[in-house]
Amino acid sequence: MTSVVLSIGSNLGDRMARLQSVLDGLGAAVRGLSPVYETDAWGGVEQGPFLNAVLIAEDPRLDGHGWLRRGQELEEAAGRVRGQRWGPRTLDVDLVTCHAGAVEVTSREDGLTLPHPLAHLRAFVLIPWLALDPDAALTVSGESRPVQRLLSEIDPAERAGVRPTDLVLELRSEPAVD
Repeated sequence: MTSVVLSIGSNLGDRMARLQSVLDGLGAAVRGLSPVYETDAWGGVEQGPFLNAVLIAEDPRLDGHGWLRRGQELEEAAGRVRGQRWGPRTLDVDLVTCHAGAVEVTSREDGLTLPHPLAHLRAFVLIPWLALDPDAALTVSGESRPVQRLLSEIDPAERAGVRPTDLVLELRSEPAVD
């Protein structure tokens, strides 16, 4: 059984519908979901705010590369165009961590870097993840570290840029039917 932590975000079009499309696309594989946060854009590109959430999913058929392909398929279905780095996007699906049973998957090949190399620097990943799993840990430079501690090391102004919303995503056992 492989499980993943996925960070999802959108700042173009119907942002909530884009996030919901990930849950609908993954269906019963979704095991947990954070609240939705509105987040100031990250990376120095002028753009509107993102909606962000984190989810945990499981699927025995997917390995790290399979999860990467699945995330890219969901992005493509949402009209994602890979253009400007850290620029606006219809949908971003990032693999934060992947586990095969109790073993953490690590990768530095074929376009897949696990665990995500920048997740520990991103309040918009850590805050929703902690809301979902207060005991979460992330491997940084070969060392497993509590996400709570990693978050405390991020600039307070950046943490303040991740704001809770009243928006609610819906967990469904089957993909939505139009």
